[in-house]
Amino acid sequence: MTAAKRDYYEVLGVGRSAGDDEIKKAYRRLARQIHPDVNKAPDAEDKFKEINEAYEVLSDADQRAAYDRFGHAAFSGAGASGDPFGFNGRSPFGDLFESFFGTATSGRRQTIPRGGDVKVTLDLTFEEAVFGIEREVQVNRHEPCDDCGGTRMRDGAKPSTCANCGGTGEVRRVQNTILGQFMTATTCDRCGGEGVVITDPCPTCRGRGRLAKVRSLLVTVPPGVDEQSTLRLTGQGEQVRNGVPGNLFVQLRIKPHKELGRAGKHILYDLPANVSQAALGSEVEIPTVDGPYLFTIPAGTQPNQQFRLRGRGIPDLRGGDRGDQLITVHVVIPTELSHEQRELFERLDGTLGAASLPKERGFFSKVKEALGVD
Repeated sequence: MTAAKRDYYEVLGVGRSAGDDEIKKAYRRLARQIHPDVNKAPDAEDKFKEINEAYEVLSDADQRAAYDRFGHAAFSGAGASGDPFGFNGRSPFGDLFESFFGTATSGRRQTIPRGGDVKVTLDLTFEEAVFGIEREVQVNRHEPCDDCGGTRMRDGAKPSTCANCGGTGEVRRVQNTILGQFMTATTCDRCGGEGVVITDPCPTCRGRGRLAKVRSLLVTVPPGVDEQSTLRLTGQGEQVRNGVPGNLFVQLRIKPHKELGRAGKHILYDLPANVSQAALGSEVEIPTVDGPYLFTIPAGTQPNQQFRLRGRGIPDLRGGDRGDQLITVHVVIPTELSHEQRELFERLDGTLGAASLPKERGFFSKVKEALGVD
């Protein structure tokens, strides 16, 4: 009875969140310890093949994603590429050989196919971006043909193995060099590296194995998104047979509000007020994302003075409190006055007298004060 395979992360002694550098360091450390030329233990060769198989999968982004999702079931014979040295196509000497001979020195690596990513744009109103919404989007993507199941053969038949390369997708040749004989591999020109030949193409997809389809998908937009936000729907991109589907990226485009602006978590509003409203105070109705709000302009409000409505801004995407609405009062000076208005302003001017502003101390006054000189 064949023993169950160990978890690849356990084999290399790293956690599932390990980065590429950590995985590479762990592999090299174990390779030096367990290589059969160094380690004379009876099981050294088997262990060496085991760590190479684990490294081949975990060092490849697509294979690692498939392994994280499906485990060992994601692969069919992964790690059995026939490398006589046990490196399985990932030997630390591979780059050196390739720089000399221009080709890899080992067999064809088996990879899990991955579907391409798809991008769509979703238009939102200002309010929808603030409070979030569920919307359907139309996605154009490729999916395996229903009639052949993605095999590309009529009625889903299994493609024939390429006789030229024996199903490996590569044609191997022995090359004589000053260092000895080395095996090189080139892509099979008959099957294009696929290892199979389509002898009776599916009439529905014309032997492509996939068809373009339009799908309607429900997208949940969280509260507080902005123009720079992009949502990712994992596995909703291009679909592939016996592989990992791509992702769907939804780029958000937000229509500007007629009266309101935005700065981070805060909503901005410019409130025009006449001289009388600014001087005497007034109650005016202003727009907010929560509906109309009765705002009181305090008496004596100065031009460009700013006020704050707490909790009426943008929700925090991370679940925090809402921002505020900032109101900037712009005092509008009339450019044309009626005869009656002019008389009223003249009478007001007579009662106010000359305007005075607080005088800021000059440079020399500050120096005298610092030196204690009158």
